[in-house]
Amino acid sequence: MTIFRLGYVAMSKTLKNASPSQTMTHTRFQTIPDREAAIRKLEAIARSNLHNTLRLLKHNLAHDISFFRMSSKLVPLATHEDLRNWRYISALTEELKAIGDYAKANEMRVDFHPDHFVVINTHDKEIFQRAMIVLKYHFMLLHGMGIDPTHRCVLHLGGRYQDKEQALESFIENWALVPSSLQKMIMIENDDKSFTLEDCLYVCEKLNIPLVFDLHHHLANHSDKNWVNAWSRVVNTWKSSPLPLKMHISTPKSEEKFKSHADFIDPEMFLDFVKNVSGTIPQIDCMIEAKQKDEALFRLVNDLKDAQDITWVDNTVFQWNSDQ
Repeated sequence: MTIFRLGYVAMSKTLKNASPSQTMTHTRFQTIPDREAAIRKLEAIARSNLHNTLRLLKHNLAHDISFFRMSSKLVPLATHEDLRNWRYISALTEELKAIGDYAKANEMRVDFHPDHFVVINTHDKEIFQRAMIVLKYHFMLLHGMGIDPTHRCVLHLGGRYQDKEQALESFIENWALVPSSLQKMIMIENDDKSFTLEDCLYVCEKLNIPLVFDLHHHLANHSDKNWVNAWSRVVNTWKSSPLPLKMHISTPKSEEKFKSHADFIDPEMFLDFVKNVSGTIPQIDCMIEAKQKDEALFRLVNDLKDAQDITWVDNTVFQWNSDQ
């Protein structure tokens, strides 16, 4: 028997005026003549983002949602080279702690998915160092929240660089240059263009990194369409993690725009996944990547309400009764 927990990404379509991604461009920052005043403005924006993140967690709790990906844009310009000496964590201590305390008190799983420009397998030292700065930013946020950073950041393997096999080896070689505190944060996701499920398993098994299986990406980019053949290997990458196995679920927008995410989730596509993996592991956390965010989660729940083999634990957690 497997428990399936549903979550969604970063923003709500139902909670109004709650963006956690308000920002300021560096160009705008430079137009403010008083640098200290400009930094105070950044801190005010960050406090608003963190306040809205806490509002989102409270909204989630009201709907039994205990799995949530936080926005990576919580603190604008935090990783910009012009603000390297800005001690934003100290300025935001109270707000960060409030988020962490609330998440822990309500047994919520929260994590991040840094942007695609965080590339570990690059040969460019500047790009690599930039990636480390961004990863450290996420580490500092989690540390400020009092949340164990272990397996809280999802990354792709990086660039293909005209030679996929060499690109895979470059990731393995560069991994030794990643500080151990940042290594512990990382999960790897198969992507829809460059690196297949099999490619990612090769790296994850070598380096003991959990693999976040993205079903939609696999359907768009695979060497063996039948992902079930590799599922036991995916499960095995999570054997040392303190967290349940995580996967991503989304639906192609159309046949013509297959790689783009649809507004909502195709329930039959999701149920096919559920049927194939039920019983293989105690719990799977399913991150919904859909344009309609929490609305997509609510609709999927509604679509699954009449499924005969599903027993609901609460409003967003269910188990599949394959023996019925």
